[in-house]
Amino acid sequence: MSAPLVEVQDLAKVFDVSPPWLNRLVERKPRAFVHAVDGVSFAIERGKTLALVGESGCGKSTVARLLVGLHGATRGVVRFDGEDVARASAGTQQQLRRRMQMIFQDPYASLNPRWKVLDIVAEPLREHGLVKGDAEARQRVGELLASVGLNPADAEKFPHQFSGGQRQRISIARALASRPEFLVCDEPTSALDVSVQAQVLNLMKDLQREHGLTYLFISHNLAVVRHVADRVGVMYLGRLVEMAGKAELFARPSHPYTRMLLDAIPDIHMTGRARTPVQGEVPNPLQPPSGCSFHPRCPLADERCRRERPELLEIRGVRVACHAVQEGRAG
Repeated sequence: MSAPLVEVQDLAKVFDVSPPWLNRLVERKPRAFVHAVDGVSFAIERGKTLALVGESGCGKSTVARLLVGLHGATRGVVRFDGEDVARASAGTQQQLRRRMQMIFQDPYASLNPRWKVLDIVAEPLREHGLVKGDAEARQRVGELLASVGLNPADAEKFPHQFSGGQRQRISIARALASRPEFLVCDEPTSALDVSVQAQVLNLMKDLQREHGLTYLFISHNLAVVRHVADRVGVMYLGRLVEMAGKAELFARPSHPYTRMLLDAIPDIHMTGRARTPVQGEVPNPLQPPSGCSFHPRCPLADERCRRERPELLEIRGVRVACHAVQEGRAG
């Protein structure tokens, strides 16, 4: 098996969310920290798609931003094509950044409303020195717009003249401008209508086949994940609780949280099946539970779950962090 394009080892990010110093002094409160990402490890093979799923606040978008350098990691290593991104020289880092790009969640907020599409898409071309002169930039922008199903003449328009789906296509064209090998897609279709979602997802699949792209796909929509992913990682409160191939995860989910997420998907063919509704709320990340962070909502929790945090171990080809699965109590 070839070496993975992207490797993440023990990645963590802690945010200081303390009130101002004077407030803490008056109210006699200690500093507060949120462990948004807490020891996440995974690898993505070339040309494949890894999807990270979970409820809002589980840390999946923070993982995306850590990979592309928008946040600095508190600890852990991100390797791209065998190179430690954080320890690379400035010149090497710039080359690595060119080879990895990000598609943001909100196409209304991620495009500068004062710039024409020509300038938006051409910015990475100019930043990385991939074009010489305005004429070459204009030609390349036209090719990029055509590759995502837009008209090259759209380069002279402003973002407000486009629909949400068209804006996301512009975002994809901008991400492809530097000829990246790896795209981090942070819920790229969640702000779009269902019919437009399908168009954008099919476009991304076509581009992956055409250019051999590798994707990290962040989503909370399991139907979307089922359409695009090769492997799926399930996150809960900053940690990976299960990692498996798509077919295996949807057919035989191991972790109780994964089962609850899948049970929440409406399925007209499974009307008579007993379902376990998703119980409770995600705990306060400022005061996470002891032991397994899922134990307050888990029907299989016992004393060990409340006391001891489970490790992500491989069991029958699936990586899962659950004492009940490891002890054979999950059924």
